[in-house]
This record gives sequence, C-alpha cells and structure tokens, in this order.
Amino acid sequence: MRAITFLLAVAKTTGVAQYAGMNPQPGLRVRRATLDDLATLRTVWLSMRLPADDLEKRLKDFQVVEDAAGQVLGAVGIQLSKQYALLYGEGYSDFSIADVARQMFWRRLEALAANHGIFRIWTQETSPFWTRWGFQPAGAEILSRLPDEWKTSENKWLTLELKNEEIVTAALQNKFAGFMDAEKQQTARVAGKARTLKTIIAVVGFTIGILCIGIAIYLLIHRNPFAP
Repeated sequence: MRAITFLLAVAKTTGVAQYAGMNPQPGLRVRRATLDDLATLRTVWLSMRLPADDLEKRLKDFQVVEDAAGQVLGAVGIQLSKQYALLYGEGYSDFSIADVARQMFWRRLEALAANHGIFRIWTQETSPFWTRWGFQPAGAEILSRLPDEWKTSENKWLTLELKNEEIVTAALQNKFAGFMDAEKQQTARVAGKARTLKTIIAVVGFTIGILCIGIAIYLLIHRNPFAP
C-alpha cells in the first residue's frame, strides 16, 4: 500500500496522473506471450533494433498487448531475480497505444511484484513515461544491489523502490531471531523434562533393584520359607 500511495503522489506532482486516470483503450488486453506470437514479436524487436535472437530465448518473460482482433501491438519483458524485477525489451508496432499499454503492463508488473515480494524494479527503458511514473537514476550504492546476471549493459539504469529493503530485512532478521530464541527455550524445556523423566526412571529402577536384591538375600537366609 505504501508503494501505491507513493506512486499516486508521484503521479500528482509529475503529471503522470493523466495516465493513472486513463481508461485502457477498449478491446486491448495484456497476456503472456506464446510461441504463436514469436513471428510478430521478432518483427517488433527488429524494428526497435533490439537483439531479437537473444529475446527469443526469453519468450517466457514477455507480456504482450493485443487488440480485439487478437493482433499483437506491443510487448515488454519482465524478469524476476530474488527480490528484484527487471523491465526490458519494450517495443510496439503501433505507438499510438504505447502509453495506454504501458499502464496495462504496469498493472501486470505490480501484481507480479506483490505475488513475489519484490523490493525494487530495474529498467533501462528510456520512455519518459517510466520516469514520470517514479523511476529514478540509480546511484552507485543502489547499483551495487543490481543482480549480477543483469550487469551486461553500460547504459543508464533506472530503478523504483517498492519496499524499503533495509527495514524489511531488519524486520525479518528480528523475527527470525525471536523464532530462534523461542526454539531454544522450547528445546531447553523438552530437555529438562527428559532429564527429569530419566532421573525418575533411574530412581525407580534403582529401587526395584534394591528390592530384588533384598528378596534374594531373604530367600537365601531362610532357605525358601515358601516351600511346603
């Protein structure tokens, strides 16, 4: 909720509110890319001068926007790595729907982020839409958090924090520490009960042993007084 509130505040102050209030164009819908979309996507990627052969290998990352007739008009890749998401490979065959499509892609990305506990989103997309939406240039300290598998380009990185990583990490560590303390206490209680039970068994066993020895000695001294 904090991330959503922050984005709405950004929208009001940067002018992106026009997109937030925009109803998706009738007939457009977003879905995951399939093999049937590959030919169209390659055409889009090549027209955008994107590495079509490399992107083809990551087809499962892509979301597409299509019209009522099922024609793919644009696509964007969304890749997840631990608590981070990467927005990449954006392209359109019809740029008249680009900003509306971006809004729809954002909703899909937001849902994925919520489901996977994403802390931060990264992108090298250059559309002003994303900066108006809250993405900011990543400084050196923030760039140190970029997953290694994405460090393949020298282009400028933009990033958007959805959750404060330090606060969430600290909370998880505190919760884990509390859990470990509780486990230690539980283990100590179980071990204490086990020692008590062991002592009781030892005392009972010792007592029975003494009784058996006493009976044996009595029988030896009186030469079996129970015999007729």
